[in-house]
Amino acid sequence: MFEQLKQIKKLQEIQNALKQEKIEGEKNGVKIFMNGKLEVEDVALNPDLSITDQERAVKDCFNDTMKKVQMTVAKKMQSMGGFGM
Repeated sequence: MFEQLKQIKKLQEIQNALKQEKIEGEKNGVKIFMNGKLEVEDVALNPDLSITDQERAVKDCFNDTMKKVQMTVAKKMQSMGGFGM
């Protein structure tokens, strides 16, 4: 039981650390800002692009930023020792 409580505490520490991570992605002047919990914190559009180009840039930027977040999460978890399971 104590081992499970330790794992829960470690998970909470990891979640708090991930929320503090700030990751930015950019495509054609469109920017997406996410935290390590995969939450979008801000989006900045490029008014010089057409609607179609902005839609494409948002999609591409989001996918690229998600990959960056996943890599950041993996590195953070590795540095913090994972879950110890």
